[in-house]
Amino acid sequence: MEKEQFEKRKKTLYDFICDDFYVPMKVKEIAIMLRVSKEQRHELQEVLDALIEEGKIEVSKKGKYTKATEKYLVGTYTANSRGFGFVTIEGEEEDIFISEENARGAIHLDVVQVELARNKTGKRREGTIVKILSHGLNRLVGTYQSSKTYGFVIPDNQRMLQDIFIPAERSMGAVTGHKVVAEITDYGKKGRKPEGKVVEVIGHVNDPGTDIMAIVKGYDLPIEFSDKIMRQVENVAKDVSEADMAGRMDLRDWQMVTIDGEEAKDLDDAVSLTMEGENYVLGVHIADVTNYVQEHSALDVEALERGTSVYLVDRVIPMLPHKLSNGICSLNAGENRLALSCIMTIDKKGKVIDHQIAETVICVDRRMSYASVKKILEDKDEAERAEYEELVPMFERMQELASLLRKKRMSRGSIDFDFPETKIILDKNGKPLSIAPYERNVATKIIEDFMLIANETVAQDYFWQELPFVYRTHETPDDEKIHKLATLIGNFGYTLHIGASEVHPKELQKLLGKIDGTDEEALISRLTLRSMKQAKYTTDNTGHFGLAASCYCHFTSPIRRYPDLQIHRIIKENLRGKLNDKRIAHYEKILPEVAKHSSEMERRADEAERETDKLKKAEYMEEHLGEVFEGVISSVTGWGIYVELPNTVEGLVHITALDDDFYHYQEETFELIGEATNKHYKLGQKVRVAAVSVDKLLRTIDFELAKEDEDLWEENP
Repeated sequence: MEKEQFEKRKKTLYDFICDDFYVPMKVKEIAIMLRVSKEQRHELQEVLDALIEEGKIEVSKKGKYTKATEKYLVGTYTANSRGFGFVTIEGEEEDIFISEENARGAIHLDVVQVELARNKTGKRREGTIVKILSHGLNRLVGTYQSSKTYGFVIPDNQRMLQDIFIPAERSMGAVTGHKVVAEITDYGKKGRKPEGKVVEVIGHVNDPGTDIMAIVKGYDLPIEFSDKIMRQVENVAKDVSEADMAGRMDLRDWQMVTIDGEEAKDLDDAVSLTMEGENYVLGVHIADVTNYVQEHSALDVEALERGTSVYLVDRVIPMLPHKLSNGICSLNAGENRLALSCIMTIDKKGKVIDHQIAETVICVDRRMSYASVKKILEDKDEAERAEYEELVPMFERMQELASLLRKKRMSRGSIDFDFPETKIILDKNGKPLSIAPYERNVATKIIEDFMLIANETVAQDYFWQELPFVYRTHETPDDEKIHKLATLIGNFGYTLHIGASEVHPKELQKLLGKIDGTDEEALISRLTLRSMKQAKYTTDNTGHFGLAASCYCHFTSPIRRYPDLQIHRIIKENLRGKLNDKRIAHYEKILPEVAKHSSEMERRADEAERETDKLKKAEYMEEHLGEVFEGVISSVTGWGIYVELPNTVEGLVHITALDDDFYHYQEETFELIGEATNKHYKLGQKVRVAAVSVDKLLRTIDFELAKEDEDLWEENP
């Protein structure tokens, strides 16, 4: 039975059982009522079984089917390494807490039926898992340990609390210390471990690259492209021909550049800037990737599945094959390239007074790096300015316009988080040599401002045309989190004005302005960010809180983000007059799933990137055990204090490592207080710590307060 037909039958049957006139029936009676023949009765049973599996219906001991009682909810179980977990119900914001004894054998990512407990305290909901409906985890990555006749896989994912038993004949020859991918064949029962088989040996834990590849496999990130896709790439990755350029705006004589990191190879945006009287004419020219990635092609299906490129510490896992992303789709200097351009006329106040979106052909003059443009504009480096003499006036105009755009954005309340990203340098064996903050500069800010205004302009255009589209949205933060933030910053002498119903982004922006340049800047910025919701892709335009923008989308990176590629396709069809009722209906049907899947893939990529960074930070600190560093308390918990070093490495000082005093955690002021000594450890406090241990599997670092600084708390009470 086809999936679509099966889903339709499920809906029909469920609607029938939910009908007010329905009385509990056996399968034979249902078959008679729905005129299902004897030959098809097994198919009816399959549909009934699927509805039971999903927790939508129940069957009595007498074999009669009814709608599931309201006391049960169905959701996905997320385990915690400490034994408890949470069930997430689709469409509901609050999770249900599941204690260890109420998990009833459920493992991470199981779809479960949960019964709510009576909520007497008014705190978060709690429940008991009554039934495991399906298992969401069937493969995992771990370390193999062998015995004579069997072995075990110890999962890397700490949410998977049990080892996997592996019969010797199903070990693929793995030996102790091998990182492997294991498939679970039996989920076990009480008192019996899950059982599985090794399906891939990644390499030994001590082999270079095995550690990162284990994370790649653990997040199920696709690495290779199929032969079919690579053949398709060979066919489409041809030089730009006269036929390709026909009917496009020819901008090859416009002065334009790309500005990227020195190591970047997939250059998907170029910029140009001229003057028209007192107005600026800014061109943001984006690689026309859809010209090479046709809808429904194998390339397109794979790009949608991946959703995004993933940038790990030692490699890039691209959304599109390198022959496209680094080749014909990359806006390489001196080469004819097809683009989708957003050309904006901007007045002296930073307002876009006119714009045009067009299919174009371009030829980039120079490939610039952020470092080089910084030298020209900030350092006034004579050699660099001489090297790019013909471009210097344009760069100076760009700096001027970027400043105007930023000022206008700030005036409406846009929040600018100036976090240093982590730059980790590895040697050829993947060993970390140095870790340092990767600071923004004048050049990175120019590109950032130009991309933001292009994204906003395109989103506004399509919102007012009322056409199907994918927006980048960011919801207003929850009241509870904002009030908690207000309490926390009160400890530092700052206040936050919260309106009757919600906070305005301008208030958070003002706060970031007040802390600019202070010792607590990085800390409060991070806490402010944590109080906000995650941005996501949606088909409804609900605005972008963080940017204080009524309309926003992602238009500028179709090489590495599928939503950008998707809206390029819509824009081009619209420009060509082909967006008829049939195509509009098509996009209205597919876009919700595109937006949802793209958001999920973005989360997966972010998590994998974070895990590889944490792994290399732990590995780096392993070489610096015993050394003393100055840091800032970045978080305070009931089990200790987290300290962040200037190079962005974070570690934990356990309560037991503070001293022999008994400490209690005061949630209202976010500090640990010694009962006997009255020592205070609070957020933002400077401390000196020694690195004492590292756990590369857990990717954690443990600190102790440095001996010579035991009394430092007295200076920072």
